Amino acid sequence: MRTPSRRRPRTTFAMAAAGTLLAPLLSGCWAGAGGTGSGGDSINVLMVNNPQMTELQKLTRAHFTKETGIKVNFTVLPENDVRDKISQDFANQAGQYDVATLSNYEIPIYARNGWLQNMDGYVAKDHGYDEQDVLKPMRQSLTGDDGKLYGQPFYGESSFLMYRKDVFAAKGLKMPAHPTWQQVAGLAAKADGAGPGMKGICLRGLPGWGEVMAPLTTVVNTFGGTWFDKDWKARLDSPEFKKAVNFYVDLVREHGESGAAQSGFAECLNNMTQGKTAMWYDATSAAGLLEGKGSPVKGKLGYAPAPVERTKSSGWLYTWAWGIQHASRNPDKAWKFVSWASSKQYEQLVGDTSGWANAPAGKRASTYTDPEYRKEAASFQEMTKEAIENARPTDPGVQPRPAPGIQFVGIPEFTDLGTKVSQQISAAIAGRQSVDSALRKSQQLAEQISKEYEGR
Repeated sequence: MRTPSRRRPRTTFAMAAAGTLLAPLLSGCWAGAGGTGSGGDSINVLMVNNPQMTELQKLTRAHFTKETGIKVNFTVLPENDVRDKISQDFANQAGQYDVATLSNYEIPIYARNGWLQNMDGYVAKDHGYDEQDVLKPMRQSLTGDDGKLYGQPFYGESSFLMYRKDVFAAKGLKMPAHPTWQQVAGLAAKADGAGPGMKGICLRGLPGWGEVMAPLTTVVNTFGGTWFDKDWKARLDSPEFKKAVNFYVDLVREHGESGAAQSGFAECLNNMTQGKTAMWYDATSAAGLLEGKGSPVKGKLGYAPAPVERTKSSGWLYTWAWGIQHASRNPDKAWKFVSWASSKQYEQLVGDTSGWANAPAGKRASTYTDPEYRKEAASFQEMTKEAIENARPTDPGVQPRPAPGIQFVGIPEFTDLGTKVSQQISAAIAGRQSVDSALRKSQQLAEQISKEYEGR
């Protein structure tokens, strides 16, 4: 399969990427942190506010800074906000931030446009880092078109189904070893109301290409749909795409959480932790939080593979990884932070201080052979590893794709397209419009992308 970067002239692709990713900057939303960059013995790190990241922030001063003398200034923002801020700084090569959390969606695109430091030289010299221990799907997803590494994973994930074993037992329900979405819908209906205020399932509905569109696109894939066919024709109005979206919207409206249109990963995590939902389909990384010290549902959960319909598997592949800005004033010190934050030693530190279930796993083979991790994460660790290794980013559906990606389409324009489509879907979840109306508008948006790529 040929990626769009090989089908489009490099200059055209770079301009498209800059135009898409710089949209917030051109609209006047630039907000630098005081207008000063890093320097001397300090670096600036911009990262998403996921729990694993905030844990890292707490541990950095007492460990990394103490050991290296390098001060780390963190800026921590919600996912949608941090993506905008990162794109502003990196696309403009402003150098405000040395390091940022980037996903396997952004890193190949950023690398293609010269916005990231190549990490091969650092990896070669850093003998303690052990690059070959990083799981192959993660390494491949953070490699540029030139075959060089431009990111290192902090944690990796796929997606699976989480459910309350005690609730299922009390209701006489059984989770299939390999559930279909139709079976999940039936179970959600029966589990709905199993406890005070408990809903059958939690599914993301919050607008954002990385929010509602992530799980929904995996449903589209396994129902036989696709955003674009192999010739770049938009297919959001196809029967398969419509069936998948109608299924998802109906399921969350009938048996999902209240306020679903404003619920993302964080809200569903909170609902599951507080016993407000019997099932949750989302990132495998959630399991470590649900099974962590102090969690009210620790030990009460079961895990099943991502539900399917027409495909054998449907889990996504995702990593929050570290990228070093090409314009960084301190790339060597930035690498030292990246190396520490992605290392085996950091996982051990988290295991010792917060429990192994909280370790940022999903990226290293050694994690899954560590006796302490295997013991504490016994309920989910093997299924997580299998989900990551079985993810199919180049072939996630029932038809050939023109670009890689399971829960996204690996082109620069998807940031804007996915967000706009997510707003339409979220409105349907909220009951403000029909699914047909949402997809009719979404198809028109996707057709604009088709015009850019067809025939190239």
